[in-house]
Amino acid sequence: MTATLGWLRRQLAGIVALVLVATAFLIARLPSYSAAQTAETASKYAFEPLSVSLPSGYTQQSIRKVNKDYTHIDAWISSVGAAIAMNDLDGDGLSNDLCLVDTRIDQVVVTPTPGAKSERYAPFALNPAPLPVNDHMAPMGCVPGDYNEDGRLDLLVYMWGRTPILYLAKTGAKGLSAETYKPVELVQGVNVTNGEYTGPQWNSNAATVADFDGDGHDDIFIGNYFADGPVLDPTVSGGVHMNHSMSNGHNGGENYFFRWTGAKSGDKPAATYQKFDDVLPEEVSRGWELGAAANDLDGDLLPELYLANDFGPDRMLYNRSTPGQFKFSLVEGVRSAFVPKSKSVGHDSFKGMGVDFGDLNHDGIYDMFVSNITTSWGIEESNFQFVADVKNQSELREKFREGVAPYRDESAPAQTAWSGWGWDVKIEDFNNSGEPAIAQATGFVKGQIDRWPQLQELATANDQMLQNPTWWPNATAGDDIAGNQTLHFFAKGPEGRYIDLAPKLGLAVPVPTRGIATGDADGDGRLDFAVARQWDAPIFYHNQSPSQGAYLGLRLTRDEKPADGALPAAGSPVTGAQVCVMTPDGRTFISRVDGSSGHSGRRTTDVHIGLGQNITGPVKVRLQWRDRTGQVREQDLQLTPGWHSLKLGRQAKEK
Repeated sequence: MTATLGWLRRQLAGIVALVLVATAFLIARLPSYSAAQTAETASKYAFEPLSVSLPSGYTQQSIRKVNKDYTHIDAWISSVGAAIAMNDLDGDGLSNDLCLVDTRIDQVVVTPTPGAKSERYAPFALNPAPLPVNDHMAPMGCVPGDYNEDGRLDLLVYMWGRTPILYLAKTGAKGLSAETYKPVELVQGVNVTNGEYTGPQWNSNAATVADFDGDGHDDIFIGNYFADGPVLDPTVSGGVHMNHSMSNGHNGGENYFFRWTGAKSGDKPAATYQKFDDVLPEEVSRGWELGAAANDLDGDLLPELYLANDFGPDRMLYNRSTPGQFKFSLVEGVRSAFVPKSKSVGHDSFKGMGVDFGDLNHDGIYDMFVSNITTSWGIEESNFQFVADVKNQSELREKFREGVAPYRDESAPAQTAWSGWGWDVKIEDFNNSGEPAIAQATGFVKGQIDRWPQLQELATANDQMLQNPTWWPNATAGDDIAGNQTLHFFAKGPEGRYIDLAPKLGLAVPVPTRGIATGDADGDGRLDFAVARQWDAPIFYHNQSPSQGAYLGLRLTRDEKPADGALPAAGSPVTGAQVCVMTPDGRTFISRVDGSSGHSGRRTTDVHIGLGQNITGPVKVRLQWRDRTGQVREQDLQLTPGWHSLKLGRQAKEK
């Protein structure tokens, strides 16, 4: 017996490996849906593609000018920047305004959603003047939010080559145009030389807005990708580097938190923020951020933060902040013999590109979907469909306090593990069925010459070579890496596994996509969405899905009188407010006012929850939020399905 036990112990590693291989094989061999089942599921959705109006008069480009050390990989350096957001910028009560980054013209564009009411104003590009700029910077994203708390939505633009700019709406503006917004610095005291920007050369690729410290005011998180340096300056050589590891890179740009400290409204609006640059340990702060999402997961109304990192482990941060002071602790998954390292939260070596929260299994606790690189015969990692493995928020809070992130990855059995070179992701109920779908952007560099073999060689190269861009294989104009990959639209099929319906729905256009924005542009209760494409025109998908059930739509704004002025005010969104809907038949749905989650796509700050069929009367709605003093508030309401506008202060009041 002793000899047998000894033999088993010696063979344990091999036995575990065989079990894992067998399990992976069985998962890969899961039965697929029949053509009839796929068609039946697809029949519940329909989207009409519409072109997005853009301003004219700008010179178009198809690749960026880059630092001389990056010339042979300028297509790689040019692979990000397309971004899009949906919200109500003109105060007409609908999320029918887009703020997008068009990489072809390197401009941040504001334009109406196509279709109804598309003639309200002409599309225009934001103008940073009189703030200093130079020729070696490019916008990467646009985040709507009320940064000066006057009830009108402003715009945060983050960039490569510069610190972010806040575009604050003037109260006296009579409509939307470039003159509507006053640009102000987020970072105070930037350097100017001969009228040009010579301040910090941030290379930002992630941003999210949330009340991190619980003081009742929205804060800002900025995640940088490259370390500060002249990435887009073709006149210089040096001052830049690449990742020092493909799976454990910690030499990217630093992360920063900004705490709201004051503001004023009017035609000379202002907003001031205090910068915190030492909130996170250096190893966490110097990840290569491509996505970020903030959301209260454990019920204390302090939002946790998930950072999706390229070239290394993602980071999940439990919020322990107090008013005026940001404090986070790292939480990680617990590995076991049957859970690979890269399937555990915080231990993965994959290439995180985007992240979103949603309740995928209807247990009243948020789950997470993380986009990674998942290309067959390329770099086949997997997406993460992290499902919370706890019974309630109290248990989740206890785990977080112990440093544990109790999530299990179900992407393989759910058949969402493999899609392509993933980017942004949005979890939404697009047909009000009560079952959220998962929309995902994919694709990298489009061209004619396949460069996957060289990329695979790079992925297996010695880490000591990676940091020097000289050793990177060519990726320039005409080269192709995952260039024909398409948008994915995962919907739950009749047996509980997901189906990619994009080909059936006309969404599978072979062009790299980056950001996905969602919102109900026409107020019909069906979520529309817009997609930013890298080096191609953005597209808007008008939702024409057949009705599958009821919905609850909530516009949750502060109980404050907007500053007087000509520009209508949508109201200041109560970022982070939590919504729990309990239906008469015992089902529970959760959602929140999202300050900005994902890669480069931003959903509206409205809350939309599909309720499914058989809901004809009022439903119980529990609202939780922090008022302007930071006080936690909670209230139960009975609301009929449809759209509602509520003001949240000490109490919730319907407009």
